[in-house]
Amino acid sequence: MRIAIAYPPLKSEKGVALLTQNRQFQWFSRPTYIFPVVPATAATLLKQAGHEVLFLDGIAAELTAEEFDRRLAEFAPDFVVIETKTPVVKRHWQWIDSHGYRVIMVGDHVTALPEESISKPGVWAIIPGGDWDCGLLDFLNGDRHAGIYPFALRESLRELPWIDRELVHWELYAKKNGNFRRTPGTYVMSGRDCWHGKCTFCSWTTLYPKYRTRDPIDVVNEIEMLVGKYGVKEVMDDSGTFPVGEWLTTFCNEMIRRGLPKKVRIDCNMRFGRLTLEDYRLMRRAGFQFVLFGVESANQETLDRFCKRLKVEDVVQGCEWAHKAGLDVHLTFMFGHAWEGPEEIAKTVALARRLLANGWASTLQCTLTIPYPGTPLFKQLDAANGLVTKDWDAYDMRQAITKTPLVGEDEIKCAIQQVYRGFLQPRALWHRLTSTRTMFDFGFYYRGVRSLIGHLTDFRTQKVSRKESCCP
Repeated sequence: MRIAIAYPPLKSEKGVALLTQNRQFQWFSRPTYIFPVVPATAATLLKQAGHEVLFLDGIAAELTAEEFDRRLAEFAPDFVVIETKTPVVKRHWQWIDSHGYRVIMVGDHVTALPEESISKPGVWAIIPGGDWDCGLLDFLNGDRHAGIYPFALRESLRELPWIDRELVHWELYAKKNGNFRRTPGTYVMSGRDCWHGKCTFCSWTTLYPKYRTRDPIDVVNEIEMLVGKYGVKEVMDDSGTFPVGEWLTTFCNEMIRRGLPKKVRIDCNMRFGRLTLEDYRLMRRAGFQFVLFGVESANQETLDRFCKRLKVEDVVQGCEWAHKAGLDVHLTFMFGHAWEGPEEIAKTVALARRLLANGWASTLQCTLTIPYPGTPLFKQLDAANGLVTKDWDAYDMRQAITKTPLVGEDEIKCAIQQVYRGFLQPRALWHRLTSTRTMFDFGFYYRGVRSLIGHLTDFRTQKVSRKESCCP
């Protein structure tokens, strides 16, 4: 059969859609393209099974709608597979209705609300869950009838193939990515998805209720291939949380044994409170240089409500240890929680700026709290009449979705801007200056300045007088 895995161009005055392989959707002022590991694995599985496959990412390829439609029509697919998310699902429904293909929808939104989409014209099937790459192959090998397919979670990831990088045009995602200090870069996933897997705001906990990992030696083998065959200089492991314990030790020692840290740098997502200083030092020797942590808030009540199982002091110590081991630390914060007021918001702003000033955080990112359908947070807020709207278009990080009776939306956005302005603190600037060693570093920080300007634009507030403004 002829199968197209496609991302239609989404033209918007809001910016570029950050859609592929993304847990939190945003429209970005500056394009950034994340390599879609699961869709790419789906394409590889289908090709190996004898299907004809077109991988057509109109967003990353920066295609016009006309050029995208032309390429898709020339391929004449039997089915089109579209990964969607809440903020763009209505746009996808419109595209599906207007183009006449038999469409299979996948992703966290249709996993949470499958009946909503299956009733739309042109939607042939819904394959829920995170292992939809395997589920899609089962669908095509079965009777292919219309409807909602059972949630299919694979017990093991060890039989998954390495991604066919040429098939999915890996080069489209190799440079325009804010995480990469060295390019070309690419992505792998050692696990699906997070060994904690309990954060109430995370939509991927609905996709991956059970954490599973690949074999660590197989991951090292793939990285070695990426370096040798494609000249990859940086690999981001996009597991929700990178494996720890014996898995991590085996992986690091094998990277060191093969001399790969001299050829490639590794980035990953991690959680605070699990690793020791010696663990971070081992990771650094193994080629890790960039580690991402979700902080979310400096308030213990918020961390507890989100089921983070994390103490604020773990954040500070973890940042200090990772920095001491020689790792660049990236942090994510969330603002706009229903129960937080000005005092709680100020504590989070202060923590973020303090970590930047001390040099314990190299970069960070702030988002508004977006309770996606299917998450415990969405269910809690919906039951308490705590949602501003259920218009899915509004769930795009440009406005508050959670009702915040203790603070206004402009105050929340001003707080986010205050955090981003923390990069301009003299001590933070000094740390960045003294950590710049190569032209790769210079280029990374130059791109960071441009991203900073973009983030300040992304969270601009309504026009208010200087007297009323909370921004310094």
